[in-house]
Amino acid sequence: MSIASVPNQSTRFARFILVLRDVMSRPSGAIGLTLVVAHLLLALISPLIVPYDYKTMNSAMMLTGPEGAHWLGTDHLGRDVFTRVLLGGREALLVTGVATPIAVTWGGFVGIFFGLVGGRIDEVMMRVVDAFLSLPWILKMLVLIVTFGTGIEVLIPTLAFFYGIPVIRIARAATHDVVARDFVSAARARGHGRMTIIRRELLPNVLDTLMVEGAMRWSWMLLAFSSLSFLGFGVSPPTPDWGLMIADARGFMSFAPWGVLGPVIALSSLIIGINLTADALAKALGIDRAQKAPV
Repeated sequence: MSIASVPNQSTRFARFILVLRDVMSRPSGAIGLTLVVAHLLLALISPLIVPYDYKTMNSAMMLTGPEGAHWLGTDHLGRDVFTRVLLGGREALLVTGVATPIAVTWGGFVGIFFGLVGGRIDEVMMRVVDAFLSLPWILKMLVLIVTFGTGIEVLIPTLAFFYGIPVIRIARAATHDVVARDFVSAARARGHGRMTIIRRELLPNVLDTLMVEGAMRWSWMLLAFSSLSFLGFGVSPPTPDWGLMIADARGFMSFAPWGVLGPVIALSSLIIGINLTADALAKALGIDRAQKAPV
């Protein structure tokens, strides 16, 4: 490590602490970040604290209401709902936690590149992006999933690809605000190549926007993953998953609502936490999420 890199790293860490303090100083940020951190911790430690094996079935305990032995009751196969709710977020957080950075990385790079190049190439490619965005997301993903399967190795690249496409527009819009500034013109005058300008001049100035966008994409990706599981195209039984649990228990809601309420509350609290955190992060970084991207 060079000496010159120490101040740079110290500055980045100091800025991270300042942004984190700003987020936590806002009620929405404090609540949201607490919910997100709690879910992440539960995903890590839940295998160690769950009271039952999530696969254990008991025909004598089917659809039992909440009681001391089963805090959230049991499902139609006699499995403990509380155990499955605690474990239900692990698969979703794993898949979306990997797919979200991939989506933001490739979508952000392509958007920055188009914003820098401009001209006819930019116009043509943005019309391609518009064509993708005009189609319902569920249909696009189901085509690939039905074709290639429902494993993690398919879900991660599928979610990363389709949720990276909207990032292109956001990154391009942010790049348009930066590319006309003097320091970019100076870099061009010095003969710097496009990759150098992107790495040194553009990326540092659009990184805040991409961070906020990444947080929002994470919440939408969680909803998409749970929706796919609900439809039977996500994780496979008996793996505990909130979307799959809701699908399995929806037929018993009239007399055993706890099988649906548990995973719904868990999924909702996580998505609300991410959205609150993203909103507070946008305010802390001075990002206007209502600003429209140029066409």
